[in-house]
Amino acid sequence: MATTHILKRDSALPTETELLVDRALQDLESHSPELKKDLRPIQITAVKEVEVTAGRKALVIFVPVPLLKAVHKVQQRVIRELEKKFSDRQVIFIAQRRILRKPPRINRAKQPRPMSRTQAVVHDRILDDLVYPTEIVGKRTRVKVDGSRTIKVFLDSKDATSLEYKLDTFSAVYRRLTGKDVVFEFPAEHAL
Repeated sequence: MATTHILKRDSALPTETELLVDRALQDLESHSPELKKDLRPIQITAVKEVEVTAGRKALVIFVPVPLLKAVHKVQQRVIRELEKKFSDRQVIFIAQRRILRKPPRINRAKQPRPMSRTQAVVHDRILDDLVYPTEIVGKRTRVKVDGSRTIKVFLDSKDATSLEYKLDTFSAVYRRLTGKDVVFEFPAEHAL
């Protein structure tokens, strides 16, 4: 079976996990006619398996940035179907972004580094991709006495019931991708 959804650079071979996800996307494309048109252009660049807790894992599927909008159209339905196929894992789609290092003082490049390639912006975009379709309504950074930082992210409370079970998955995936500790919460409603 041909790998129709895998996009690799320099003719690198896909991993076993990437092939499993590719086969699942192909099955989904062939068995559901309403998703066929939307799934055809979607390609994946990588798949990582992240340990969430002792027995649970998450599949992080990376897609090219230009295709992220097409993925967002069908993301909820595709995640639901992929989580049925991979019953022991949760599925998350994230855009494959690149961080460019800060140019040295001595050898300034002729072209400045785009803001979209800085570490801070890429980490913020990863945070947005993680919680899609929910919106982030607030962020706080807590610095403890020992110097460790924890980011508190407040999500839109209208999606609390559908995302409550995924909050620890979001934290584990973000920690694995960026090395930063993050806590996801829903803001408490203030009674009048």
